[in-house]
Amino acid sequence: MEAIYNIDQLNRKIEELEIRQDKEWSDIKDEIDEIKNNLKPINLIRNTVEEINETVGFKSHIAQSAISIGIGYLAKRFIVGKGDSMFKGILGSIVQLIVTNLVSKPHHESEEEDS
Repeated sequence: MEAIYNIDQLNRKIEELEIRQDKEWSDIKDEIDEIKNNLKPINLIRNTVEEINETVGFKSHIAQSAISIGIGYLAKRFIVGKGDSMFKGILGSIVQLIVTNLVSKPHHESEEEDS
């Protein structure tokens, strides 16, 4: 740390430190926003699907579509459950369609929509 001998040097140093502090706070906020985005349920599911595809080696669109449909079906069963009513059936199908479409959408497209 350099020695400070007058008020002008002190003021410059204070200004430099304030600029540094603002930049560091901005970086922290950006990192928090990225973490929040990654923790959204749809992004967790999408990241899991991408990891499965990479691990197992699914490169075809058919395999990725099958995984998306399976996750949509599981979401339907988890949220709506089994039911005999027509309303639950329609609601479950809508949930399944939405989740399947969200999971199958490429990850970079959803990030552009969030911005």
